[in-house]
Amino acid sequence: MAFVITRPCCNDASCVSVCPVNCIHPTPEEPEFRTAEMLYIDPESCIDCGACVDACPVGAIFPDGELADEDEPYLRLNADYYLDHDGEAGEAPLRRAPKLPDGDVYIAVVGAGPAAFYAAEELVRFGSVQVDMYDRLPTPYGLVRAGVAPDHAATKAVERTFASTERKKNFQYRLDVTVGRDITLDELADRYHAVLHASGASTDKKLGIAGEDLPGSVAATEFVAWYNGHPDHADDVYDLSSERAVIVGNGNVALDVARILLTDPDELASTDIAQHALEALRTSSIREVVILGRRSIADGAYTNSEFLSTGLVDGVDVVIDDADLTVSPQIAAQLDDGTVDSTIGSKVRLAREYAANGTHSADRRVVFRYLTAPTEVLGDSAVTGVRIVRNSYDAQGRVCPTGETSEISTGLVIRSIGYRGQVVDGLPFDEETGTVPNHAGRVVNTEGEHLPGQYVAGWLKRGASGGIGTNRFCGQETASVIVEDIVGGAMPTPPLHRDDVVAMLASRGVLPIDGGGWSNIDKAERTASRAVGSVRRKIVTIAKLREAATGPIPG
Repeated sequence: MAFVITRPCCNDASCVSVCPVNCIHPTPEEPEFRTAEMLYIDPESCIDCGACVDACPVGAIFPDGELADEDEPYLRLNADYYLDHDGEAGEAPLRRAPKLPDGDVYIAVVGAGPAAFYAAEELVRFGSVQVDMYDRLPTPYGLVRAGVAPDHAATKAVERTFASTERKKNFQYRLDVTVGRDITLDELADRYHAVLHASGASTDKKLGIAGEDLPGSVAATEFVAWYNGHPDHADDVYDLSSERAVIVGNGNVALDVARILLTDPDELASTDIAQHALEALRTSSIREVVILGRRSIADGAYTNSEFLSTGLVDGVDVVIDDADLTVSPQIAAQLDDGTVDSTIGSKVRLAREYAANGTHSADRRVVFRYLTAPTEVLGDSAVTGVRIVRNSYDAQGRVCPTGETSEISTGLVIRSIGYRGQVVDGLPFDEETGTVPNHAGRVVNTEGEHLPGQYVAGWLKRGASGGIGTNRFCGQETASVIVEDIVGGAMPTPPLHRDDVVAMLASRGVLPIDGGGWSNIDKAERTASRAVGSVRRKIVTIAKLREAATGPIPG
């Protein structure tokens, strides 16, 4: 979202002085300020902080998604100022935004997660670009809604940025539509100048060990979806009667799962956790979660902030044995001479602090075990334990099994070793990386040639790594190459018009949910949350989501 200066602008520059990114011009220091009719906000640089709104003495500044009809032209007026506008003599232009050819351009975005939205945010800055966002679920926001842990409300606040994009007049939802089933890629290509695929990486990676498919051995992707109320997993049932759970993996998702399993359910009740999950956790017997990492603490894939927050969970001890703090010879040398990467150094120091804390009085605990890998999930008809092997480093810093094995008793094993993309019908796919081959977002064939009108963003573009911030850069990069292709005339002209899509889907018994329908769902969930004292009570079945989308909303 960007802010826009409108008609009442008084030119007193109060907004200029509070802008943290210098995106309001001309400033009093610039010669043009003396004769300027009004001031202008650069939509490309605005960071949506709102400081200028509070500073404006005449109420002339509004979010671009909340402009009255008569003020819509001011969005273009603000942007036009920066097209080729020079600063003072000898300075580079403030910004050189591309000038798009005349006529509307239609873009279909497949997926409604962070990468999709960050790309859409860039595209809808151009009034002639019309973005239709498709998703197979009746709800948007992807893993922000169904993947971010319920107790990470601050992270979920990024939804406000997405909401500002969805309010744009050149943006519309077509939710509850499965591309590839309800409408084919060829049908989209016939109606849109470009199709941007940003459907994420929705499947889990396997451990490849015996017993992995036993009841009680589950994927973190599914478990996370279950407690976040994803409709695909609302009916899942997990046996939480064991006193110990084992998580295989050393990323942020592993810590999220451990934290949810051990946090007092009364604390989770105020979050947007799915009610079925909250009820199951209230009767859970799990008091210990063991997290296994095949390499050392220095190789932990979780962030230091997540590692630190694990130790801040009320009533939960963090347990690390000194024997598990071994690192590779190379890292050990870097720690000794002070040349170690600061992120790794902080992680090792924090782990040592946890290990040095001999006071473990809480009735719940999370145990970190490094240089430990599972070799078999044990049990006949259900999981009863996991066999593990101790690893060590050789002189070259490679991880090698030692042959020293042991067993951990448990009734629940959760693998958390990453997500993987799925094949998109009609596009090339790299099975090894789980991605669609591309150059900076342009989909390419086996010869490296760009497939006209086909683009990719997010995990499907680069693999399942990085968080929301990485997806911002990734989505923006793809949006920029789409704009380049529009300007350069490399965008194919569709033979048909996208205006017939809704009627075509209706003839197939598919009724897309638009922005109004999503607004109804959002209001219904927030209304229901008041009865249970949470921020949101998610609707977790497709049928009920569709019902809520049609309204009316109860008062």
